[in-house]
Amino acid sequence: MDFRIADTFTDSLARLTGEEQKLVKTTAFDLQMNPVNPGMQLHKIEQSKDKHFWSARINRDLRLIVHRTASSFLLCYVAHHDQAYRWAERRKLEAHPTTGAAQWVEIRERVEDIIVPSVPSAPLSTASLSVKPALFAHCSDDDLLAYGVPAEWLADVRAADENALLSLADHLPAEAVEALLDVATGGQPAFAMAAPPGADPFAHPDAQRRFRVMHDMEELERALDFPWDKWTIFLHPAQRQWVERDYAGPARIAGSAGTGKTIVALHRAVFLASSQPDSRVLLTTFSDTLAYALHDKLRRLISNQPRLAERLEVLSLNAIGQRLHQAQRGQVHIASYEELRALMQASWAECAPSLGNLKFSISFLLSEWEEMVDAWQLDHWEAYRDIKRLGRKTRLSEAQRAALWQVFEALRAKLANRRVTTWARLFTQLASVQSQRSAVGQTPIFDHVVVDEAQDLSVPQLRFLAALAGTTPNGLFFAGDLGQRIFQPPFSWKSLGVDVRGRSRTLHINYRTSHQIRVQADRLLGPEVSDVDGNTEDRRGTVSVFNGPEPVIGLFGDEEQEICAVADWLRARVAEGMPARGIGLFVRSDAQIGRAQAAAKRAALGHTVLDGRLAAITAMPGAAPDALNICTMHLAKGLEFRAVAVMACDEEVLPLQERVESVADKADLEEVYNTERHLLYVACTRARDQLLVTGVELGSEFLQDMQDIG
Repeated sequence: MDFRIADTFTDSLARLTGEEQKLVKTTAFDLQMNPVNPGMQLHKIEQSKDKHFWSARINRDLRLIVHRTASSFLLCYVAHHDQAYRWAERRKLEAHPTTGAAQWVEIRERVEDIIVPSVPSAPLSTASLSVKPALFAHCSDDDLLAYGVPAEWLADVRAADENALLSLADHLPAEAVEALLDVATGGQPAFAMAAPPGADPFAHPDAQRRFRVMHDMEELERALDFPWDKWTIFLHPAQRQWVERDYAGPARIAGSAGTGKTIVALHRAVFLASSQPDSRVLLTTFSDTLAYALHDKLRRLISNQPRLAERLEVLSLNAIGQRLHQAQRGQVHIASYEELRALMQASWAECAPSLGNLKFSISFLLSEWEEMVDAWQLDHWEAYRDIKRLGRKTRLSEAQRAALWQVFEALRAKLANRRVTTWARLFTQLASVQSQRSAVGQTPIFDHVVVDEAQDLSVPQLRFLAALAGTTPNGLFFAGDLGQRIFQPPFSWKSLGVDVRGRSRTLHINYRTSHQIRVQADRLLGPEVSDVDGNTEDRRGTVSVFNGPEPVIGLFGDEEQEICAVADWLRARVAEGMPARGIGLFVRSDAQIGRAQAAAKRAALGHTVLDGRLAAITAMPGAAPDALNICTMHLAKGLEFRAVAVMACDEEVLPLQERVESVADKADLEEVYNTERHLLYVACTRARDQLLVTGVELGSEFLQDMQDIG
């Protein structure tokens, strides 16, 4: 007998209190050990249309709903007595007549229309009626069934208009919802795979996304310790076509937060490794934190194919760069930001007597060095004089550039004297080595490179990747969202030999963030986002697959009032049964961490302030302690929580006043404002179900944009 759990069970378990969850887990372990144990007090649910539903008594009020047949024992749902029974009475488990996938089918209840006499009123004019067209009237029954729509719901689907679609989605299997959303937004979804006659309904890919076999107690314990990870294992057919396609050159998958870009990248890496037995694949991203999270997800994805791990490397770009440099050129010391700032200050002071009245802040000098001189490895005056300062809107005359070049040459000399280098120089040297290897026909270190969060790649990193795998078939595959670019200024990929034009696709179905949160967060960005090479990501038509509460945006008279309000909100989430580790609390920078800690203490919640290492642990489901997670918006990148509070969004905090004041020319303000908007967008879209955004009056101007309905 196969012992399974359903996603409906883990979702309902998460809504219980901590003590209730412990009781349920104990019962689940007992059932796994002996499903027919008479001490479990299993009672058949006679009112259910599905005669295989049983109820297991946990305590006086809690009931665990199970589905039991001769070959399968399935944990379905857990709740208090009446709610648990209502759930079972309104559902049945069956194989879909067309696809063959095991799915929950919600019983439609016939509601008789009751005509209530009323006082006659003036008839409505046709102009006042707003009748929206049915979205799926043109679809045949065969098509709807092939999308996974249960037969009982065909009439409802055919009658659904724009307003009814998301409400209807709450009653249908996920594969049907996604196909209908795709149709509603102008797409042409592929039909679900039809299983051969006699096939196991639970073996169908659509069934495996919601039902999971538990082979032993350790596996069950892991499954109950963290939320159902639907999108690590299952790949929707709409995404699969981009995973398995052959590309003549570099390719890129785009899409707003929550549309499954990371999952596509993971599956692309596995596909390349499994379809070409001798190939070596690098799966990488720009930070150690995100690389750790990718490694954990990949481990679970290929758990049944452990030998693939021998040819799949998961490392951050800095980590792989350091390893290759050590192997090819020896050990190297990378200058930290603090070292660079101190050396820049010394270089400026050294050159100041010959610079006359030239005035630039250290922040501007550092950004000019990092984004222009160091990034492009400009090693002589003429190169700096002639470079197009793309993304650097501050205008500099030739005389100003000549003066600044003195400072940069002094900095370069100080770095050389101390035998330290920069990441930009390291990646540029590695790119040169890789180009030389290719020129003499040496075997490439990696045959394929898959890059997640590609929007935050730097110039030298992309140059290195282009040299590493840019000329091989299917060599480079990128996943990213220009709307989430928070670390790097824009630059031309094409100029570095990475041209994704014609091989760039945008995903439009949001699996992670509720419709309400997504709509509010999207107001921070325009309907289209374009890169320097003219590739455009059209964000219009993106849809979420589930509903949730409306986000709450609040401004308060002072910090104390804000802290009290956030604490009340946090307590309310925990009172609903949400574990503390399922909640994220974000602020703009370290300067506001104290406010977040004060809110956590006022709510009497244990909390952890995340650094890069702890953020990586938090990104691994089940690894984090049951404590509220506090961090800056930058570190929130790549994390996901059921509920998120973004606080301290004050007038001079977002955008950060320090960044605004460091701008030497008003034209540079646009880039500052864009990245600060992106940062708030990233923070808000870490939330799945509930979002709170707060600040002290007047508040950030971005909050007005989020609330603007016009």
